[in-house]
Amino acid sequence: MTQIATQNQNKITTYQPLDVELRHVFKFFNKEPAVHGVDLDVRKGEFFSILGPSGCGKTTILRLIAGFEMTDAGKVLIQGQPMTNVPAYRRPVNTVFQSYALFNHLNVWDNIAFGLRLHQKIHKSEIETRVQEALILVKMESLRSRFPNQLSGGQQQRVALARALVNRPTVLLLDEPLGALDLKLRKDMQVELSNLHQELGLTFIMVTHDQEEAMSLSDRIAVMNQGKIEQIGTPRQIYEHPLTPFVADFIGDTNLFSGEITSVESSSVQIATKTGLKITVARTEETPTELSQAVVVSVRPEKIQLSLYQPSVSTNCFEGRLGNVMYLGTHVNYVVELTSGVSINVLQPNTFGNLPDRNTPIYAWWTESDCIALLNS
Repeated sequence: MTQIATQNQNKITTYQPLDVELRHVFKFFNKEPAVHGVDLDVRKGEFFSILGPSGCGKTTILRLIAGFEMTDAGKVLIQGQPMTNVPAYRRPVNTVFQSYALFNHLNVWDNIAFGLRLHQKIHKSEIETRVQEALILVKMESLRSRFPNQLSGGQQQRVALARALVNRPTVLLLDEPLGALDLKLRKDMQVELSNLHQELGLTFIMVTHDQEEAMSLSDRIAVMNQGKIEQIGTPRQIYEHPLTPFVADFIGDTNLFSGEITSVESSSVQIATKTGLKITVARTEETPTELSQAVVVSVRPEKIQLSLYQPSVSTNCFEGRLGNVMYLGTHVNYVVELTSGVSINVLQPNTFGNLPDRNTPIYAWWTESDCIALLNS
């Protein structure tokens, strides 16, 4: 990490080196933009995830970094060096694919050693040392002689990781690396990936459509939509402070209310929804404040409180009936049908004995700071 002291201020500003940079990158397929003017910085040693729905351009970005695709406009830089004319095999990156892409006719040892053997300058003794280190790293020493069809999905994934890491890349690219695993194995491999990242200190860039996976593993996340990046931030920033309705809706669950601003106070903004609800939102620097401006209010299900009796709150309290109750073990998901005709989702810890029945009259409420107003783009 580099420290540069400014002359005008009595403080030191810390700059973190960048391993990967995208500068106004475009990529077209059949004249349609798959990647549309993307700017991106990935810091050295960071676990960075690119998250978005299918077809948003996230895998194309990974392929542009890897060199499997070339940009139609803009630049890709790795450690400050332009990659425009650098082929994939000369870039200091390695990719782990969702399909693993292991050679079925080679055992674990030979799969891992395959890339090293292509380099004539690497001595046989060094190959053996590096393959053994990689086996230990992914805990596959005892299975070195097995073939891919003799391994479980998680074991195959470990081999794919070892094969990429044995080349000692500057950046490890992960293309939906856990997508082919079942839920429990995927959870286990998330822990393994996180531990591996911390142990190696390498830069990891992962592409995924799994929000939970990105949230649990990443230092920062870029959320993509239709070839563009809508927001970059830490998992907490992305979840607690989404900048657009798309991000709010895509990351986790939320309740969205479309409406317009009817009143602006020093500490709050009042919004009238299209269904007649009057919602008060705590005012921040990011809150829209123009009267009659179209906005979307986002309220996370876990932020909403329920009460069988009218609570003593003056704002954001609405009467309704229980429409559905879904027992989830640690939590209970309630669907509340408000008298205005809107249905909302409420998620609460499983701390009650008997759950209320459907059609039970109930009040749903939340505080002004538990909802946000976003421009309705």
